[in-house]
Amino acid sequence: MIPVAFDYVRAGSADEALAALAEHGDEAKLMAGGHSLLPMMKLRLAYPSVIVDIGRLNDLSYVNDGGDHLAIGALTRHRDIEISALVQEHAPLLAEATAHVGDPQVRHRGTIGGSLAHADAAADHPSALLAMGGSVVVRGSGGAERVIDGADLFAGFFESTIEPTEMITEVRIPKQGGQGWNFQKFNRRAQDWAIVGVSAQQVEGGARVALVNMHATPIRATAVEEALASGASAADAAEQAAVGMEPSSDLNASVEYRSHLARVLTRRALEASGIA
Repeated sequence: MIPVAFDYVRAGSADEALAALAEHGDEAKLMAGGHSLLPMMKLRLAYPSVIVDIGRLNDLSYVNDGGDHLAIGALTRHRDIEISALVQEHAPLLAEATAHVGDPQVRHRGTIGGSLAHADAAADHPSALLAMGGSVVVRGSGGAERVIDGADLFAGFFESTIEPTEMITEVRIPKQGGQGWNFQKFNRRAQDWAIVGVSAQQVEGGARVALVNMHATPIRATAVEEALASGASAADAAEQAAVGMEPSSDLNASVEYRSHLARVLTRRALEASGIA
């Protein structure tokens, strides 16, 4: 498929990108790596009239120690996160989830900010963000910034709470040193989207468990978390993985099969992480 015609703007700075968004509103879309947006445009699921290219804004590509958290620039490539010593030490779940994103080409071009802004429930990064209690910093026209907690970021099917005139500038991940964690993903081929996936992260006083491709939005498995808090074993807590979920049925899996996979993978993640 060929996308509909669009105008192209190459932004030289975040302020230029935000000015273009303010000018064109809903008709404009940001593009960094393009691995999420371009396929949707080719399928006519997205048809912006203006593409604002932010892929060359190097000042938004970094991994820094923020004290009690890691500060990761929105345009940091997946591969840079995967091999970052800071991420591997303080946020190993994020490093592992990133290593499962697409294929090497995608990981060398795709960005964490683009993945999160895309708000795809079948993507790997949103589940890691939710399990690790992360947040994103967004900037609007005029330079105004706000922080959106990961739990408040995803609003619907491919929808986020980021305004059309805002862009993600930074991702913040609380340091998780010494805590148990695990990432599980089941797919047909290594580069495919997950049929189902699980991010599990031990935190003080309990655990966070987030599922991939089990709902219209990236979502935490609160029933599992509540069972763990009540002293349930990994096996018993994992039986609650599909509670409250609304998985889809498609060529890859039925609702029943996805629910079964969620229970199996959640049990594996809990056992491997030592959370329960």
